[in-house]
Amino acid sequence: MRLADYLDKGASLGGTAPCLTTEGETLTYAQTRALSFRIAAALVASDAGEGTSVAILSANDPVAFTTVFGISRAGAVWCPINPRNEAAENRELLELFDCEVVVFQAAFAPLVASIRDGLPRVRTWVCFDDPAVDGTLGWDEFLARGEGVEVDERRPRADDLAMIVGTGGTTGRPKGVMLTQLNLETMTALTLMSYPFAGRPTYLALAPLTHAAGVLCFPVLALGGHIVVMRAPDVGGFLALVEQHEVTHTFLPPTLIYMVLDNDHLDSTDLGSLQCFWYGAAPMSATRLEQALERIGPMAQLFGQTEAPMMISTMSPADHRRADGSIATERLSSAGRPTPLVQVAIMAGSGALLGGGERGEIVVRSSLVMAGYYRDPEATADASRHGWHHTGDIGYLDDAGYLFIVDRAKDMIITGGFNVYSTEVEQALLAHADVQDCAVFGLPDEKWGERVAAVVQPRAGATVEPAELIAFVKQRIGSVKTPKQLDVWPDLPRSKVGKILKNEVKQQFSP
Repeated sequence: MRLADYLDKGASLGGTAPCLTTEGETLTYAQTRALSFRIAAALVASDAGEGTSVAILSANDPVAFTTVFGISRAGAVWCPINPRNEAAENRELLELFDCEVVVFQAAFAPLVASIRDGLPRVRTWVCFDDPAVDGTLGWDEFLARGEGVEVDERRPRADDLAMIVGTGGTTGRPKGVMLTQLNLETMTALTLMSYPFAGRPTYLALAPLTHAAGVLCFPVLALGGHIVVMRAPDVGGFLALVEQHEVTHTFLPPTLIYMVLDNDHLDSTDLGSLQCFWYGAAPMSATRLEQALERIGPMAQLFGQTEAPMMISTMSPADHRRADGSIATERLSSAGRPTPLVQVAIMAGSGALLGGGERGEIVVRSSLVMAGYYRDPEATADASRHGWHHTGDIGYLDDAGYLFIVDRAKDMIITGGFNVYSTEVEQALLAHADVQDCAVFGLPDEKWGERVAAVVQPRAGATVEPAELIAFVKQRIGSVKTPKQLDVWPDLPRSKVGKILKNEVKQQFSP
């Protein structure tokens, strides 16, 4: 299936049903579908058809998201660009992806102006919400190009490219991940088979549609669901919309879930409509997850990466509880169980597969796994050594088949000859009632080789004492894993999707 097919499937269940809603304005399925055809015709008329890279640079917006389906109908390739990136990073991504058309929001006209001259390959710049941006096409002018143009909706091959997505560049120059129609169909199928969907879902998108929140829309659309789009993060507004629209499904990264838990209106908000509150994109505190299960309800985890989107392993709402209904605290730190269409194994550095309970790199095989890195055969070959896709995460599988991620391979700390996994130390710190978030990493040490160091962000209004926290962690996980150095910062640097940037934190301690 193409991306547009998910919209068409939903429309077949009723064209007058609500499809996309923002700030009280709603597009029905019929209206969304009709607009996607007009966008496709305009792209074809602009010589941006089959195989052309088309970028969207926008905050969450229904028209911008509908453009995704127009790109799909034209046979072009969707390249989501995060507007929160720095201008230089976005220019680099547009160049890397060989983009020829950029559809952007007027709010980012200054960013476009700053990078446009450095991107001669981009032939067409289209502003979809302001016809007055200098040197670019207005939306009506762009759509007029497609009047009378027929769009040949060729059935795609499974290996046709659907998207090129940047890896983010937090560990160096970003790479372009090539995701095929089959990759996204596998992801969509796994979502539908792994989580509860009763009736027509209503999905609330607060997180960026350029990331996980966007691809989770496809299974919702296939069921004729309603997508409520938030233009900007607002936890209070998020809770109000859950109640107002009787939201059944939503996704937030852990940092935003912590903000929901700390919001004064949480306990007075009716969350009874929720069937599935997804969390992912970064590790979540087991302590805060237990609070979320008690105060929010049906939490559901997903684990994947850009190269194998979203569904390497999953933990449904039911998996968070034992048969008697009590919270399954023993597996709250896990990433769930491998999904039915994904093989997961643990691999030693030699390429040998390890047994249950043994720690090594998490590797996967599946039609979920990317086609490769765009124009980077060396990186592609490196990521697929020994016939498996290498995630770069260290973990193990327990006897019940649950996958535990203990660290990124690059973040493991070797101190006094012992392997210390930063996530285990972070979970111990996050168990403290006054800790909002933290980063654990290794620093050079003359005696131990490396010493465990941590930076902690307190919860709003709380004060934490380093000595008290060190004693708290030592009692929970022992002296070897306890930070020898602990600093308190009011906030931690984060990526555009909310992940803590450990490299930036660690650089503050460089000699």
